[in-house]
Amino acid sequence: MPRDFAVFLGEMIRNPDEVRAIAPSSAAAARLMTAGVEKVTGPLVEIGPGTGVFTKAILARGVAPERLTLLELNPRFCDDLREKFPGVTVLNRSAEDIRDIGLTGVGAVISGVPVLARPDLQRAVVGRAFEVMAPGAFFTQITYANSSPVTPAMQAELGLSAVKRGTVWANLPPARVFEYRRQPG
Repeated sequence: MPRDFAVFLGEMIRNPDEVRAIAPSSAAAARLMTAGVEKVTGPLVEIGPGTGVFTKAILARGVAPERLTLLELNPRFCDDLREKFPGVTVLNRSAEDIRDIGLTGVGAVISGVPVLARPDLQRAVVGRAFEVMAPGAFFTQITYANSSPVTPAMQAELGLSAVKRGTVWANLPPARVFEYRRQPG
């Protein structure tokens, strides 16, 4: 996907506040991030899809395009995503708007939004996502840190449990994937 990398690099230079990664995620990271989406019922939401690496993996797992909604801040990425993924709903909106887009019973949220060490963003993104998620739904988050990007204190505040799905060494930089679910009770 050389074109995707060129678009990514151009947007990273033009909009460094919007594009925080140093490269698009790898296919290996996308496979780990999207594992299990094929078993989910209801709508799926991807936040911070960038060039669509995770989007492609979600669709490759058999999810119908009309079940998938993408929330992306960068207008150029939105245009490219609409072109590459017909039938997928692409909204030029912040991840923080997830509860305002009219979806309920969301089965999974796939997040490329950097929430590490930003409790306000963790609450606004992860907390709001769980407000529209179905019981038993999961939220996956990619990070370049060794530990969960959603702090233990924030997990307790939001009533979440975290599981590290794994480390993807074939990513630049190596990435970790965490899965969050509501704690029972």
